[in-house]
Parts: sequence; structure tokens; C-alpha cells
Amino acid sequence: MGATGSFPVDLVLLGLVAAFLVLRLRGILGRRTGFERPVMPQQPPRAQPAGPGPIIEGKAEPVAPTRSAAVPDPTSPTGKVLAAMRGIDRNLYPAGFLGGAEQAFRMIVAAFASGDRVALRTLLADDTYNAFEHAIVAREAAGQVQTSEIRTIESMSIEAADLRGSVASIAVRIVSDQVNLTRDKDGRIVIGAEGVTEITDLWTFERDLRQPDPTWRLVAARSA
Repeated sequence: MGATGSFPVDLVLLGLVAAFLVLRLRGILGRRTGFERPVMPQQPPRAQPAGPGPIIEGKAEPVAPTRSAAVPDPTSPTGKVLAAMRGIDRNLYPAGFLGGAEQAFRMIVAAFASGDRVALRTLLADDTYNAFEHAIVAREAAGQVQTSEIRTIESMSIEAADLRGSVASIAVRIVSDQVNLTRDKDGRIVIGAEGVTEITDLWTFERDLRQPDPTWRLVAARSA
């Protein structure tokens, strides 16, 4: 998630919130069935599959339903790869995956903004987590606070799919309307603005379909 093209996402209470988010993601993704914006780390797609794998002041709850969701034609190259994935996991359905990807998107945006490392650690692959962690550390060192609010998700679509052995990767294009801003320690806005901006991101999720862990983890995120 790059500089201008991506959205930027007591301890006991935070731990309980993180645990709820993780369980929520496992139950959804893992179910076998304008303005300059705050910087979110950008992870380009990786050439090789990864192993198995904050809350922004944040609002991750759905504000409005996704207006458009698109899955590939079953006869297209991407559609055929998705069918091959379903040959390994019979309960993997593209439409259901998109619904889970939307929830993961909202949760990760919120977790990055708030600096919730516990939630991010479970939802991200190692390399992606390290990039997010470095961005959070830099923000904290500067005494800054990030706020992100997803107003609507205009569209979500599966753009690509890849299967290497049993390791599946699915890239999702997400177009959303967001409010993103970062304030300094005195409360002044230093990045972003209070207006709504349309943002397009390309997120790639990965999972080993033969492993019992059903969680799809974010392995790449960039502006589209």
C-alpha cells in the first residue's frame, strides 16, 4: 500500500478486541464454503509463494454493503485456476471468498491505523507484517495518530489466481471511499484530509489449501 495510492488499517481490552477480529476473520475468510493519504506500507506481489503464515483510531465496521462484487467467468484462465483450487478444497467458492475478503480488508485497515500488532500478526504473512510494523513504529516515534474510516466499498473483484501445489493465491481489486488522515501530537492534520477519497487497492491473499488452518493471509498490497 503505497504513499498516495493506498489507504493508508487498556492492553487487556485491546487483546480482547484483537481476539474477536481474528475469530471473525477465521469464520469468514476461513470458512470452507483526491487528497494525500496516510502512508500504508506497500508490498508488491511475490514471485514465490510464502509459507503459512493497526486498530486505526479506527472504524472497521461495515457502513454500507459492497455495491458490486465480480467473480471471473469459469471458462477464463483465472476461473479455471479457481476451479482447480476447489478441486483441493471443495468448499471454496469465489463469491464466498469475496465476502470474506471484504471483512478482512475492513479489519486490516482498522488494525493498521490503530497500531494493533496482535491482530495484524495473525492476519498477515511474515514479510507483509514486517512492512506494516516498520510503518507503525515510524508513526509512533513521530507521535502521530492515524484515523481511517471506510465509508463504502464500491466494488470488489477477483483479478487473478495462482496455484502452486496446494498453495493458493487470490488477488482482489478493491475500490472504496475512505476518510484518512494523520494528526501530530498537537492534534494538527499533517497528512490527509477530512474529505472522502476514492481509493483503489490490489490485495493478494494466500493459503495452503491442504493445511488445517483455514485463514487466508495478506501477502501483498499495492495501489492499483
